[in-house]
Amino acid sequence: MAPDGFNSYEEHVLRKPLTNGSARKTFKVDMTKPMVAQVGRLGSDYDEWVHQPVKRKECPRLFDSDLLEYFTKCKWWMIPLIWGPVVAWCEAKALAEGLPVKLLLVAFTEGLLFWTLLEYILHRWVFHMKASSATTNKMHYIIHGFHHKHPMDGDRLVFPPLYTAAICLFLWKLLDLVFSPQWKPSFYGGALLGYIIYDLTHYFLHFGTPFTNHLYKMKKGHYNHHFKDGNQNYSFGVTSSFWDRVFGTLQPPPKRTIVPVMRDSLLQENSNKDDNNAE
Repeated sequence: MAPDGFNSYEEHVLRKPLTNGSARKTFKVDMTKPMVAQVGRLGSDYDEWVHQPVKRKECPRLFDSDLLEYFTKCKWWMIPLIWGPVVAWCEAKALAEGLPVKLLLVAFTEGLLFWTLLEYILHRWVFHMKASSATTNKMHYIIHGFHHKHPMDGDRLVFPPLYTAAICLFLWKLLDLVFSPQWKPSFYGGALLGYIIYDLTHYFLHFGTPFTNHLYKMKKGHYNHHFKDGNQNYSFGVTSSFWDRVFGTLQPPPKRTIVPVMRDSLLQENSNKDDNNAE
């Protein structure tokens, strides 16, 4: 384990300097004061500022109010503790409504797969909306901007239950327009389990140590989303890259460059071939 609780890969990424020239720009933001009240004044500079990550675990306050500040934080283990029983209740309700077990499994799987699309839509078009006015800057910072500005703040990495509850209630009512009373609870439970997996995966990609090659690639891709210049517009899928492939937002492959020594060697080799041909 590297210093400050980061593993070696995290430490490697966090020690890399920002290469974007815009990182040298000065913004009128005081990190010792609550942030939400300040970001509204950034105007059109907000998007540039918020995607210059602060590479440390400490995060400034969002609000002056202690109550509002409290509701911006959540430990990762609270997610399965709070929402796991809700998933179980949904499936029990579907059975009580008369949905056969085989169909329950189908509806549950549909909900789980639906979450992957909802995850992509929310991350790409809501969490990464372009903000420039005082209102949209503040709204974006509260929703997702603070996470990109301070991506290693573990207390604000998973969704606070109060925010999640509001979204869950809206979706529960919305599904009344689409599904029968028997199908809706099981579908909803599957989608909610997908959310739990998403939040736990997201936390792991920031602070966990990958133990398979696939997890390492996921962590590397997500770190690129946060720390590599311009890559905030790629890799919106956290639990799966499927929808990134569908919508063309996979991270572009790194450009291959020839280092000067190799380049000069190749040029010399070609020059020698030309001389031999001339002879």
